Amino acid sequence: MTDTETASETKRRSLKPLARLRPYLARYRGMVLAALFFLIVAAATTLALPLAVRRMIDHGLAVSDAGFINKYFAMLVVLAVVLAVSSAMRYYYVVTIGERIVADLRREVFAHVSGLSAAFFDRTLSGEIVSRLTADATQIKSAVGASASVALRNSIMCIGAVAMMIYTSPRLSVLVLVAIPVIVFPLIAFGRKVRRRSRSAQDRLADAAAFAGESIAAARTVQAFNGEKAAIARYDAAVEEAYHAARMAIRSRSFLTGVAITLVFGSIVAVLWYGAQNVLAGTMTAGTLGQFVLYSVLAASSLGQLSEVWGELMQAGGAADRMGELLREVSAVQSPKRPEPLPAPTRGEVWFEDVHFAYPSRPGRSALKGLSLAVEAGETVALVGPSGAGKSTIFSLILRYYDPGTGRICLDGTDIRQVSLKDLRDRIAVVPQDVTIFSGTIHDNIAFGCPGASREQVIAAAKAAQAAEFIDRLDQSYDTEVGERGMTLSGGQRQRIAIARAILKNAPVLLLDEATSALDAESETLVQKALDELMQSRTTIVIAHRLATVLKADRIVVIDDGHVVEQGTHQSLSQQGGLYARLARLQFHAGDQEIAAAK
Repeated sequence: MTDTETASETKRRSLKPLARLRPYLARYRGMVLAALFFLIVAAATTLALPLAVRRMIDHGLAVSDAGFINKYFAMLVVLAVVLAVSSAMRYYYVVTIGERIVADLRREVFAHVSGLSAAFFDRTLSGEIVSRLTADATQIKSAVGASASVALRNSIMCIGAVAMMIYTSPRLSVLVLVAIPVIVFPLIAFGRKVRRRSRSAQDRLADAAAFAGESIAAARTVQAFNGEKAAIARYDAAVEEAYHAARMAIRSRSFLTGVAITLVFGSIVAVLWYGAQNVLAGTMTAGTLGQFVLYSVLAASSLGQLSEVWGELMQAGGAADRMGELLREVSAVQSPKRPEPLPAPTRGEVWFEDVHFAYPSRPGRSALKGLSLAVEAGETVALVGPSGAGKSTIFSLILRYYDPGTGRICLDGTDIRQVSLKDLRDRIAVVPQDVTIFSGTIHDNIAFGCPGASREQVIAAAKAAQAAEFIDRLDQSYDTEVGERGMTLSGGQRQRIAIARAILKNAPVLLLDEATSALDAESETLVQKALDELMQSRTTIVIAHRLATVLKADRIVVIDDGHVVEQGTHQSLSQQGGLYARLARLQFHAGDQEIAAAK
């Protein structure tokens, strides 16, 4: 076992992950103190009951004093009311605290994850993250809201009952105290196994949830390829693994509970037998034995419940550890502590200076190899090249999804690593090829990058993107719900909404990743007209898979194997007979063949 694995295993065998919740508890000190107050009152009231029983047996039943008995029964009623009220208030406060802390934790984890770099999402499944925000958070809520309260209450009860046992009968207490280590040590040992297996069950459940989310999101693709059986089989296997892991955790926890109850009540029977011998010998009153037995039962039941709660706390510790992993994740791309301001107004000059870059998931394979490129303010540059040449990587680096290994990227002469991420991305608008549409209304989707935009501004952007004509035909127009990932819209409609989103942002730098690829011929003509207006007076970089879309570019830059191999206009590059000429010949020749075949 490696040092890392050993450290991880040690962490899993403790409740230390739950200690990370202390800052959240500190935010609600008043509620925590109120919960503790009512918890102590409930425990103290419970511990007072055996004293009343002893007095009633020794001084009421022994002398047949009806008035004394009535008085003590009245006192028991009062104690019952106090116990009921304090227990109800304890429950209210602890459950409220649990809900509040988990809400804060979920919000903080989501906010933290949202700011992580692309490298994190390259290696982490989205379903895994969602599982931690849901299932693991629920486990923590149970621990903070109920289990921790029960554990604390039973700890107080156990300590108080043991103290009163010693006060009642030191000789009998010695027997009980000797038995306690025999009871506690097995609980701790088995508790570690419960936590380890609970963590394994949570991991397997997260795997199943991750695949389910991925499969459901791609339901149409799954159905198109008749992949339902394969998807179901894979999900069944994942669920079965989660079940077996959970069953192992339940088996360990059941064994833990059985051992605890056997040890606890076995010791009580032994002590009770010894006490009965003392009563028969006249060295102890019946009331004293009754009081001692009640305290023994309270101590034993408290220990028994602690064994159950211990397993729940172990599970919550595993969940807190998993959520803590997300909070401990450090983004590979961060804003500098003292960011440099960008020139105002931003001109839009983009420079790449001898940039080398390899994706973190593929460190041995360089995506860019000494790429140098200068895009002047207001210039339209088209990036052309075969798949995998590095065109999309250029966009990712401009947006600082990643940082280059060596070299630098500048916006208006300022290294973008010295600029805050917000300021940088405020100045860039993107129209991707794979458009992201969120569940919600069309208005919300267009205004996604400008949440304060008015309805008039959204409508103007939609008209400029040639999207207003299909939006106006919808029953609820801009208030139409588009469904998850915009599945109720066609590919062309989703693309026009993305273009409207970019138009509304009105950024000085525009990145277009084949923005008209999903449009039919008529829509492409209309949208291209809108893009021609949008590209005026701003820097535009276009990734072009179809060469027909770049003929109007000021300059065409040909990328191959991570560096610039050619630059120029369509005419000049076609005459050079290089890579661009070969790509153009293949595309335009194929187009001529399609036209001929159609005729």
